[in-house]
Amino acid sequence: MGTPCASSYVPSGSCRIAREDQMSQTGERTGSATEDPGLTSAEVEALVAAGKTNVDTNVKTKSVGAIVREHTCTLFNGVNAALALLVLTTGSLRNLLFVWVVIANLVIGVVQELRSKATVDRLSVLAAHDVRVRRDGEVTRVPSAGVVLGDLLVLGRGEQVPVDAEVVSGEASLNESLLTGESTPLPKAVGDQLMSGSFIDSGTLVARVTRVGAESYAARINAEAKYVKTPNSEIMATLRAIIRLATYLLAPLGVGLFLRTFLTGETLSGAILTTVAAVVGMIPQGLVLLTSTVLAIATIRLARQKVLIQQFYCIETLARVDVLCLDKTGTITSGAMEVERCEAVVPSDGPGALEGALSTLAHAQDDDANETAAAILSYVDGKGVSPMPTLRCVPFSSSRKYSGCVTADGCLVMGAAQFVMGDASADVSDRLRSFGPMSRVLVVCSCDGFDDEGLIEGDVRLLGFVAIRDQIRPNAAKTISYFCEQGVALNVISGDDPATVSAIASHVGVPGAERWVDATTLDSPERLAASVGEYHVFGRVTPQQKRDLLRALKEQGHTVAMTGDGVNDVLALKDADCSVAMASGSDAARNVAEVVLVDNDFAHMPEVVAEGRRSINNLQRSASLFLVKTLFSAVLALVCIVNPPYPFLPIQMSLISAAIIGVPSFVLALEPNHERVTGDFLVNVLCRSIPAAIVVSVAVAVTTCTSGMTGFSYGEVSTLCLMITATVGLCLIARISSPLNPLRCALLAVCIAMVLGGCTVARDFFEVSYLTFQMWVFLAVTLCVGLVAFNLLYDRFARSAEAGTGLMRLVSDLEEKYARARS
Repeated sequence: MGTPCASSYVPSGSCRIAREDQMSQTGERTGSATEDPGLTSAEVEALVAAGKTNVDTNVKTKSVGAIVREHTCTLFNGVNAALALLVLTTGSLRNLLFVWVVIANLVIGVVQELRSKATVDRLSVLAAHDVRVRRDGEVTRVPSAGVVLGDLLVLGRGEQVPVDAEVVSGEASLNESLLTGESTPLPKAVGDQLMSGSFIDSGTLVARVTRVGAESYAARINAEAKYVKTPNSEIMATLRAIIRLATYLLAPLGVGLFLRTFLTGETLSGAILTTVAAVVGMIPQGLVLLTSTVLAIATIRLARQKVLIQQFYCIETLARVDVLCLDKTGTITSGAMEVERCEAVVPSDGPGALEGALSTLAHAQDDDANETAAAILSYVDGKGVSPMPTLRCVPFSSSRKYSGCVTADGCLVMGAAQFVMGDASADVSDRLRSFGPMSRVLVVCSCDGFDDEGLIEGDVRLLGFVAIRDQIRPNAAKTISYFCEQGVALNVISGDDPATVSAIASHVGVPGAERWVDATTLDSPERLAASVGEYHVFGRVTPQQKRDLLRALKEQGHTVAMTGDGVNDVLALKDADCSVAMASGSDAARNVAEVVLVDNDFAHMPEVVAEGRRSINNLQRSASLFLVKTLFSAVLALVCIVNPPYPFLPIQMSLISAAIIGVPSFVLALEPNHERVTGDFLVNVLCRSIPAAIVVSVAVAVTTCTSGMTGFSYGEVSTLCLMITATVGLCLIARISSPLNPLRCALLAVCIAMVLGGCTVARDFFEVSYLTFQMWVFLAVTLCVGLVAFNLLYDRFARSAEAGTGLMRLVSDLEEKYARARS
């Protein structure tokens, strides 16, 4: 490494000859008598037959069959399928309309997840690459999965190490940030180990494969992440609890209602349809569909912002997050380097002389520019500084820690001070420290020359300093500020040097970033658990420690989100309540994350949170409309076992479902709403739905039970029950829509018009009877009492929810006990 170029003049970029010499040394060219020819074709075939290949062990997205099964084989679908079969036995196909809700919900869920799978699979294909191996003395390219144990890998700058290997010739600097989080390139020479997933930052080498497939480092990390992760979603848990409870009640209530109805003289088909109508009312089908629809719309909106949602319910979870854990590399920083500033030693020379030397040094290596050289190239090109022609270049070497070039005016060298200046570097130590912990400072010098091995000859004269640092994303500080304003605690967890991480975190405004901890000192579970309450910056963190830190936060009652892009983040991403990955990161990180930032821009996170808030806050209001129907249907089914028949006709329930539940719930669920999510989902829903359910249940039960005294027919009772339920429902819409705005006023007017139209113009279709004077009086008295009772109960439950007392506290306690038992 480091063989000089020809001494004759070559234009800028003359390192090509040096690179070819390096390739010859590392075995890229064949024909040398001393180079290892690699495996023979027969040996490769034998190893393939023995299974010693680099089989693809990455974390995969779910198969199409698994996705379809997951969405099809649910309790919700099973219950509705059983009810549909019962209706089919009656031959009344019109009453199968409820099945379309189930089908629509299934299609939305499957299509959304298939779409996410296709996007992530496409990202994986784009990231796939062939590998150069030497076999039978010739260098050839094979797929990564085609590498076998003992193969000789030929690796150059920018290439990823596909498997674990040992260097047999050459030297290079490796970037292992995807594996360890450490962004500083590490030198590798003969005998050193290479970990799969790392990248060649500079140089070339030949390495022999030592581990393939599931035995490689990255594969072992990935294997620990291969388990099914249940979304931490209150909405999902609430829906499942409601459906589970309704299912438990279905059998006794359904059988009891059917037998009671049938034994009172109803036909078999009539008893089945009446029972199914009551049972379907207890299952919040529309709420399930509404939830899927709202989250699907949120997913589509975010997709337009280059945000891929792989799991519906993570939108809700991210909106509830109170601790956000950030990986430095790829999240706060872009993963690239940039020039912070340049300082000339002699002011009279001015910055122009130093920048000219930088331009010459960087352009001399533009054919094999590492991250540092690439950053300097971008800097000098942006300033329009032209390089001098180079006669010879000395490529960067991880052992020398510098690069250089020869021009007609003299020799230039750039690198680490102690390697370029030797003992004289102590004289500039104070100047080096003045650049701060975020910077990696290089010295730029002139020298007398280089020997044949690229070593500096003669005196070295300091020209200036160039400070290189991790490139911070332009919107990182603004995004951090947003989360701080929202009361979200921020932790930066990185495998990099803690002082550097602290400086970068402080630069973008992470609160408490000036205090940091080196994770190598957290040598016990107790110390690690205690650290999460004391520090917000963690450096030198291993993949396992990242996971342990997240678990400690969750055990303390926090809802935790994690962002990352590397294999070293996979375990933590899997354990987070909501995980966010960059599309440019590893396949494993993308596949296990619930949110993928397709354009790698962390600035989209506020948009995801805002979309989650809109979805959750609006769903909480809309869900109360559905639960009113669920609650009073269950109560009335119980009442009608004692005093049949069931007071509602199926077609009348369709009017209530459309005007009081369907239309308002969808409109309210889709309007803008960026309020902070507060309280428990189920508690917030019940505090709105229980008052209306109590009033409707009591009023309808009284109407049904007094029909013998009032002399109302079944049709008249059904009409009165329809009007009572619709009126109370309209009042509930008005209360949950407060404060009213033009959209909500228009919605309320439309709902009233639908009810009035159904009871007048379409009275025959909905089987609504004409109101007699006696019915008007009964309706007026019942509604006066019922509406007063509803408003009193609504206010009382709202106060209880805010104070966390009474029934609301009981519900929260039961939920907490259920969650602990499940975990």
